[in-house]
This record gives sequence, structure tokens and C-alpha cells, in this order.
Amino acid sequence: MDPQQRQRAGGPQPPTGGGDLSAILTVLIAFVSIAAMILVPASFSTANSSFSILHQVPEGHVGVYWRGGALLKTITDPGFHVKMPLITQFEPIQVTLQTDQVKDIPCGTKGGVMISFEKIEVVNRLRKDYVYETLLNYGVQYDKTWIYDKIHHEINQFCSAQSLQQVYIDMFDQASRQTLHFSLQVDCTRYAPGIEILSVRVTKPTIPATIRRNFEQMEEEHTKVLIAIEKQKVAEKEAETHKKIALAEAEKNAQVSKIRMEQMLTEKNSAKMQQEIDNQMYLAREKSLADANFYRVTKEAEANKLKLTPEYLELKFIEAISNNSKIFFGDKVPNMIIDQRLLGNFLNNGGNGKNLEM
Repeated sequence: MDPQQRQRAGGPQPPTGGGDLSAILTVLIAFVSIAAMILVPASFSTANSSFSILHQVPEGHVGVYWRGGALLKTITDPGFHVKMPLITQFEPIQVTLQTDQVKDIPCGTKGGVMISFEKIEVVNRLRKDYVYETLLNYGVQYDKTWIYDKIHHEINQFCSAQSLQQVYIDMFDQASRQTLHFSLQVDCTRYAPGIEILSVRVTKPTIPATIRRNFEQMEEEHTKVLIAIEKQKVAEKEAETHKKIALAEAEKNAQVSKIRMEQMLTEKNSAKMQQEIDNQMYLAREKSLADANFYRVTKEAEANKLKLTPEYLELKFIEAISNNSKIFFGDKVPNMIIDQRLLGNFLNNGGNGKNLEM
């Protein structure tokens, strides 16, 4: 008998098994839910992390935990960790460098002009050993208190004490690199020592269009002045260069003239020394000749003195008479002939000037 006939006959029906299948599905769903709570890592949202046991702390962060709203001192490193679901809440806190961008900061200058800083970037870092203390005092949004709100406060103080010219041009670099950075770091060091301010970057503020045009015109005029100054400096440099060239040329000519004069003077001194040497040689030669002549004359005189004997004089007298071609005759001829004896007496007396007797 087939089942349809048995059903029409009102006989007993075989079991279908529907209740067992429902029970299996219920157990499977419960098991998957528990496995998901245990094995699936918690995301960064607090709502999802409340229901998970296993959670993940990413690199560059540390894990911070709350139990019943109270901050725990437990700080975990990057990796997988286990917590109690629904009782313990988890939050990853970044401890590496991060850049907070504070945007649209309005402020008024000392003159009453409203300007706006479009963006200010603050590079900061929360030290790992100060995470618990910082979050205990200022919460997870600690940077809102000490960076975002502090930036607004410092910018408004700076603008209210300066004119538009100073804020926009003169002291803009000082505001971004010195004043703002210093103020942030001083307060953080005093009240939140775990926060390190590494650098501050400030964009140029936005000013009204009419005022900006005036500044642009001033900048154009300033550029023209700078160009004129640079041209003047170039002209001065060219004039100075020409002057140096002329001075160098004059110094060169003076040195050449000096060298020539020294050369001429050296030549004159050489000629003078040569002339003195020639004069000394001539004087020495003439002196030698005079000495030689004097010596010769002296010797001749000595020789003649030795020759002046009566016999020699008589010989010479006779030779002189004999060589005379003229002969005089008369009474006074004997007066013309000198007795040799008288001459010999004269010589013997040494020519003392006595009169010779005829």
C-alpha cells in the first residue's frame, strides 16, 4: 500500500524528521556566533570591540582599555590580544608621528580686519610612556584640547596684537615657526608632557580682495624698487670695475716707468763706475809714466852729474869749438876763447857765482 492509500485509510504515518533539523540549525547558528565573538578581531570602533574577545592592535599604536568606564593601566603593544566582551572596551592610540590639520581659523587684526587661516598643520607625537597619564587627564581626544583649540586661541591672540601688514607680511614667518610652535610646546610641556610638538606649518591667511589687491600693488612697487636698486648696484659694480681696471693700468704703467728709471739709473751708475775705473786706470798709468820719467830724469841727472868732470867738459868744449865753422880774427879773439883752466876752476868751485877772470 502506497503512502497516499495509507493516508486515506487512516493508518499510522512514518516520522518526517523536521524537528531535528531545526535543532541542528539553532546549535550551528549559536556556535558560529560564539566563534565570531572569539575569533573575529575587533575593529577600531568601540561598539564592535565590546562584543569581541580577540582584538588587534595595529603597528604604530598601543591598546588602551576601559572597564565600566574606568581607564585601566594596562597598555598593550601591537598584535592580537584577548579581552572580556561587553565588560572591557578597547581603543587603539597612535604613538607615532601624526599630522593634525586645523582648518578655517578666523581672527581679527588690531585694525579690525577679519582674516582667516585656511589650514595649519601641526606635526606631533604622543610618547608611549605618557599614554595612560594623558588619556586619564584629557581623554582620547587629547589633541582637540592641546592642538585644535590651542591653535585657535594662539592665532586669535597673535592677530589681535598685530596689524594686517604685520600678520600678512612682516611677521608671518615668525608666527608660523617661532611664536606658534613655542607657545604650543611650552603649554604641552607644562600640562601634558607626553605630547611633543615637532613642527608647525601655517598657510598664508585669506584677506579681503580689495586689501589683497593693495598688497599686490605694494609688492609690485616694492619689486620695482628692488629692480632699481639692483640696477644701481650693477652700475656701481661696473664703475668700480672700470676704476679698478684704470688703477691697475696706472699702477702697471707706474711700475713699468719705475723699472725703466731704475734700469736707466743702473746704466748711468754702471757708466759712472766704468768712467771712474777708466780715470783711475788713466791716472795710474800717467802716474806710472810720470814716476818713470822722473826716475829717468833723476837717473840722467845723476849720470850727467857723474859726467861733469873737467876732462869731459874740456872734451865737449873742444868738440864744440871744432864744430864751429866760423873763425874770427882780430885783437879780441883770445877773449872769445875761454881758458879751460878757468872752466875747470868754475866747475871745481861748484858754480858759486864767482866772476871768472880772463
